[in-house]
Amino acid sequence: MMLCVNHFKQITAYALFLGLGLLANVSFAQDLSKTAAITSSESKIRNIDGVAAVVNTGYVTRKEIDDRIAALKKQGVKLPEDGSVRKIILERLIIEKIQLQNAAQEGIVVSNKELDKIVADIAAKNKLTVVDFKAKVIASGSTFERYKQLLRDDVMLTRYREREVEAKIKISDAEIDNFIVERTRAVAGGGAPRSAPAAKGEPEEIDVAQIFIPVDAGAGAAAQADAKKKADALLRDARGDVDFMQLGAMAAKDNPKIKFQELGYRTPDRLPQLFYEAIRNTGGGQVANAVVKSPAGYHVLKVLDRRALVAGAPDVQQVPVQESAPSTPQNVMITQTLSRHILIRHRAGLTDQDAERRLAGYRDQVRAKTADFGELAKKYSEDGSAASGGNLGWMGPGDLVPEFDQAMNRLQIGEVSNPVKTEFGWHLIQVLERRQSELTVEKQRQFARAAIRERKFEQAYQDWLRELRDTATVKIINADDPAVSPR
Repeated sequence: MMLCVNHFKQITAYALFLGLGLLANVSFAQDLSKTAAITSSESKIRNIDGVAAVVNTGYVTRKEIDDRIAALKKQGVKLPEDGSVRKIILERLIIEKIQLQNAAQEGIVVSNKELDKIVADIAAKNKLTVVDFKAKVIASGSTFERYKQLLRDDVMLTRYREREVEAKIKISDAEIDNFIVERTRAVAGGGAPRSAPAAKGEPEEIDVAQIFIPVDAGAGAAAQADAKKKADALLRDARGDVDFMQLGAMAAKDNPKIKFQELGYRTPDRLPQLFYEAIRNTGGGQVANAVVKSPAGYHVLKVLDRRALVAGAPDVQQVPVQESAPSTPQNVMITQTLSRHILIRHRAGLTDQDAERRLAGYRDQVRAKTADFGELAKKYSEDGSAASGGNLGWMGPGDLVPEFDQAMNRLQIGEVSNPVKTEFGWHLIQVLERRQSELTVEKQRQFARAAIRERKFEQAYQDWLRELRDTATVKIINADDPAVSPR
């Protein structure tokens, strides 16, 4: 189901947009030709045509940098005029090159049969034959062989990253149990602080969680505005009845660009200054009043706890658990919703106004009983659920992206929504039925494990990237000049 993104769907969707030149981010074009080990002098290395950097036994070309810049410009991204974008892109290419080299050495491969199956799946999801899909790739200015190579690389990178980073993330049963209990306690007790607060003027530690919406360097005003809009929406949800831990975990799950992280207990001087200023007067269990803007993007903050800093004190000073908040995980009752939708995906040449207008037309037909919602979904929806009339099955809290979930929860049984925008496109939603269902401890544990993983993944991933970069042999030669410049 497309609203609950898994890694494979991320790969296939990303690769499709890559091949058709529709991705709003930097294209992952790379030249994967290998060279023999470069052991000659620097003067000889400089004579290698178009080389921007030597990476172990391979290299990054200046044309690769040019290709990525061209992709950015094609998407209308405003680039900095100081030339820094070339260095940023080069560093990304170096990291990718290192990963691809290591993946190959570790025996990670994507067979031709696997690749053909992925291509066929991408074509089918876009209601195209492989022949028609190939024609679209070629029409975009790429060769089909090039597209398949890029897709193969992306699958290899994903498999390698998952294997290596996942191995570094350890989650204990105690962490899972504590996560479930704390969530229950927060709901039952209104998010009350868990520890003894510091007296006025005494040193303290603050446990802060953040939902981070990054904005790439060189992003234009439109990208900045879009990130700010997402952050504002998350802040509104966080200040409402939505559990912050669940909100952050699901936001990160549904959009890989968004990061959810608990910073842990820190003294004020160990927090980013922007963060501390935003939460200086925010109590434990409360959300910061405003979104924090940093050079890297936008941050939604919640103070999980504030406690006195006592030398030699244990890490957690537990308070007695309220009767309404059980100290051990228990089965809970949740509301599940059966709904269906019609999706119009984001794509080049289709404005939000056009998509909204089309869906409003379908809505009016259903409301006037001149058309059946399911039949319209079968005919017009661009989601994999189209064949079943847009039916999404029974979904519980947090199973769908927040914008969709909130719109769905406001509907009465049988009611049809106005057009709803998510990261996937524009949706028309109809609620068919609701029921109460028991959420078992095991299901809660599955969610808790995923949420904790999201907390830990970003730090593990960044540590892993630094390790890769530090252990590689890299020599920067000439990244400043484009490949077409005279030499």
